[in-house]
Amino acid sequence: MRTVFFLLLLANLGFFAWTYLGAGRASDEPQLIEQQLNPNEIRLLTGDQVAKLAADRAKQATERPKPPPPKAPVAACLELGGFNPGDVAQVQKALEPLGLGSRLSQRRAEEIASYWVFMPPLRNRQAANNKAAELRKLGVEDFFIVQEDPKFRFAISLGVFRTEEAAKARLEELKKKGVRTGRVGPRETSVQKVYFAVKEVPEALVAKLNELRQGYAGTELKDCGAEEKRAAN
Repeated sequence: MRTVFFLLLLANLGFFAWTYLGAGRASDEPQLIEQQLNPNEIRLLTGDQVAKLAADRAKQATERPKPPPPKAPVAACLELGGFNPGDVAQVQKALEPLGLGSRLSQRRAEEIASYWVFMPPLRNRQAANNKAAELRKLGVEDFFIVQEDPKFRFAISLGVFRTEEAAKARLEELKKKGVRTGRVGPRETSVQKVYFAVKEVPEALVAKLNELRQGYAGTELKDCGAEEKRAAN
């Protein structure tokens, strides 16, 4: 009896498994296949339709609004200088076409110069005046005749600079104009320099200011200091 009971139990379990797992899956598969294929929804496109679809998508891609180009970097404040007072009028004239308006300001500063470009002392005032006239004919305007210093009285100063490199660069410029007797030497003296501060400087303007700076030995273009920024504001 026990054996018969277990055989019947196993038979019932097997039938249950076949009914709910095997038969159920078999009955569901046609429906799943039908849902996956959807034969009524399948359409074959002609060559012209495929080409039109590709053209429509390309047109949509070109009509999408393009993101705005990134803005060029703008420096808050740059300072150009220091210029000798004799060069200021010429620099101002070069800056006028840039239309800087209220963005441009100017300051003057007393600085200690360590090197100068000069012509050695001449024998008297008349000789110094004659040499000055020769310089003007060569197109050199930024100079002065030394009179107060006994050691260099009637020498002609052609520029004073903070570094020897800047003084040598100035001498090379003068040689190109025809100045032959200029020299570079140490000169511990107080000189006046002029600086121009420019606010809101885009990259294109930086290039123009740099181009202007290269025409004047010893000048540089740099970020404004704290005092200059306050003055510019």
